[in-house]
Amino acid sequence: MTGKGFSISFNDAELQRLQKKLKRMNEIRFDAVVAKQAADMVGRAAASHNPDQGGTPYNTGEMLQSINKTGKGIAAEVGYTKEYAPHVEFGHRTANGGWVPGQHFLQNNMDIQRPVFNRDLQETIKETK
Repeated sequence: MTGKGFSISFNDAELQRLQKKLKRMNEIRFDAVVAKQAADMVGRAAASHNPDQGGTPYNTGEMLQSINKTGKGIAAEVGYTKEYAPHVEFGHRTANGGWVPGQHFLQNNMDIQRPVFNRDLQETIKETK
């Protein structure tokens, strides 16, 4: 450039590499936030037997042993592998035609975690600014 100004030039390959690196950093941060949420939920499920507090209902201990976290990042899932867990969560009929109401322990755990996730995500976003 001529005159009193100045010149800036960009290397397209370097910019693309920087863009990929920044995108990956954000993915890593988000993955870390999601991983923390899953770990919190597993910890809460194992620490309490009170379904109202997101704990795992306890009778024989089999359901507690079946708490499971799978996947990574956005694909992380928390649940139970015991085949009767959905019946305890949502309720079920009895052999004599009665109804046992669900304990909603997994839903309660999610409801407790939701504001924590929101706070952690907001804090992570602030850190990246």
